[in-house]
Amino acid sequence: MECFIGIDLGSTTTKAVVMDDKGQVLGRGITNSRSNYDTAARVSKLEAFIDARLSLIRRELDKEPALAGRVDDVLEGLTRNFRREQFIEQLGDLEQTCISNVDGPRFAGMEKPIIEALTETFRRLRDDEADKLFAPDAQRKSDFFRDIAGSRFMQIGEEVARGGGVSFDHLLHMYDKSIIEVENRPPSGDMNRKFVSAMERVRDEIAGELLDTAALEAPIKVALDVDMKERYVVGTGYGRVRLPFPKEHIRSEILCHGLGAHLMYPATRTVLDIGGQDTKGIQIDEKGIVVNFQMNDRCAAGTGRYLGYVADEMNMGLHELGPLAMKASKTIRINSTCTVFAGAELRDRLALGDKREDILAGLHRAIMLRAMSIISRSGGITDQFTFTGGVAKNEAAVKELRQLVKENYGDVQINIDPDSIYTGALGASEFARRAVMEA
Repeated sequence: MECFIGIDLGSTTTKAVVMDDKGQVLGRGITNSRSNYDTAARVSKLEAFIDARLSLIRRELDKEPALAGRVDDVLEGLTRNFRREQFIEQLGDLEQTCISNVDGPRFAGMEKPIIEALTETFRRLRDDEADKLFAPDAQRKSDFFRDIAGSRFMQIGEEVARGGGVSFDHLLHMYDKSIIEVENRPPSGDMNRKFVSAMERVRDEIAGELLDTAALEAPIKVALDVDMKERYVVGTGYGRVRLPFPKEHIRSEILCHGLGAHLMYPATRTVLDIGGQDTKGIQIDEKGIVVNFQMNDRCAAGTGRYLGYVADEMNMGLHELGPLAMKASKTIRINSTCTVFAGAELRDRLALGDKREDILAGLHRAIMLRAMSIISRSGGITDQFTFTGGVAKNEAAVKELRQLVKENYGDVQINIDPDSIYTGALGASEFARRAVMEA
């Protein structure tokens, strides 16, 4: 099977989409953007291929009458146990990297107890924690290796250091130095082997149920035997000039977002994309070709980065801003969406006794007012309107946008796809497909 890949390297996250030769999306992947853009591109592409493989497995499982009504459960177990295999592989890499970094005059004469403490810490992580972290009912805040391993390493490492007479600072130093190296080496083991191991664990989990495990293994084997060949890759996004691709494999993010929105909603004529670094108002024709656009000026006002700054000022998580703003009893007028002055205005408002939720409601409205100005300069809203980018997942931002669109343009259909964060990567993958199929 020939596959076409689009990679959107954003300022905060890097997204990838894998598409087949018919234009069908097979998989999507996302990771944190890093200063090492090569790594971000590789990890997002790997994640997209993992998702693509799961899509192929679903296709085969859906054909099995014995699995009727159970496919979602099987896929959940398969995904969870695959992630466990990945976690253990990266854990082994991190352990060996930490041990190899126990070197230099700072650790002279202390190498043996430090290595013993590291070995015991990783043994507990592997033998005692992995099954708990990836149990059917486990709650994880993140699937990124650094987030999962880091929190548990701190707790277990401190306990081991205390019991072994080793300074925890030494273990922490090894971790901090090594995790960057490991992050820049995404899992490289055989993907199919991990899926087979995951399948065996799923089979053990359902062994006591009235389910034919042979009906589980056969379709998964068929899906794993499909050879997915990477035929063409197109890169886009804020960091596209840093992607390890030739120039002919790079497309403007304006073009990719316009085409991606068209693929999601063919009747779309206006696109608003609010990403981590910029805001784009795009006008497209009936074929998804960009006919006009406007972007925010040089500053990051009214973007995802601005919301991140607000979250930091309020000592909150970025994901908490929208839900809290939805609880507002009134909307506080915010005079500036400039990140330079945002902190001062926030502190002034709080000092005046204004509630955090009311301030946040005002901030979201100010952001969307700025976005509406950009849309207006691009040509306004015509026909269907599509909102894309990470901020499209913020319910308070969506609420303000709907109100402002109705106030200014009347009843307009607003499209927000659950996978809107992949819009740029989707457009890039279609450009990759066309580069080959329409050549």
